[in-house]
Amino acid sequence: MAIERIECANDARAAAYRDLGDGELLRGRGLFVAEGRLVVRRVIADARYRIESLLLNDAAVHDLAASLDTLHAAVPVLVCDTQDFAALTGFNIHRGCLALVHRPRPTPLAALIDAASSLVVLDAVANPDNVGGVFRNAAAFGVGGVVLGPTTCDPLYRKAVRTSMAATLQVPFARAREAEWPAALDAMRGRGFTIAALTPREPSEPLDAFAARRGSARVALVVGAEGAGVTPAIEAASDARVRIPVSGAVDSLNLAVAVGIALYTLSVGRR
Repeated sequence: MAIERIECANDARAAAYRDLGDGELLRGRGLFVAEGRLVVRRVIADARYRIESLLLNDAAVHDLAASLDTLHAAVPVLVCDTQDFAALTGFNIHRGCLALVHRPRPTPLAALIDAASSLVVLDAVANPDNVGGVFRNAAAFGVGGVVLGPTTCDPLYRKAVRTSMAATLQVPFARAREAEWPAALDAMRGRGFTIAALTPREPSEPLDAFAARRGSARVALVVGAEGAGVTPAIEAASDARVRIPVSGAVDSLNLAVAVGIALYTLSVGRR
């Protein structure tokens, strides 16, 4: 390992870690941030990802020792005190563990649709915690891929990666361009997918009833943002509208919770 100790926040060797809160700036540099020991450990172990460098505190160096031993010798491991992370990066990293990682090449939408046996489609979901939660559910229930609408949050944004427990690094995803939206649903339908929009609005049918009648059809589960839900154009382009019956005391569920219930119900229906 090429371990180098950083003694102050303005050390030139750590310049790449300044202003990490600016996701657009990072994307422009072709990088994303992996945060936390579990996520960083998984990135190191996955040969698909090329690590630019790591910034760790002493506790993280100790905990990740076995993983760090597998790094290429040219990858810098910068070490600083935990209290220096905020001044250096622009936000509080109490976990003391970051990696800058090169973004993989985008997966073509058509290739993802061809390869997947099931899909989750995120329609204008901007909250990174919800996006991360959806990916974690997708990994748990064996979903083949996630299709991102044009305005959906970047799954490789720092908070999305962390919330997903690195599932955004494991579950394939592709983004539909504005010109492909909502026509991308037609491409899924043409490859045998039934497009099911998850919505509490009428007319919709209970999710378990849909799961029972769909047979062996491939399903693309479409989910919209909390509050607004699936956009009207996407809902109109769907084959079915499905809902999770809930008590009248609430009007809806948290997005990630709803997706977890829906994917479990659909997976039971395939057995």
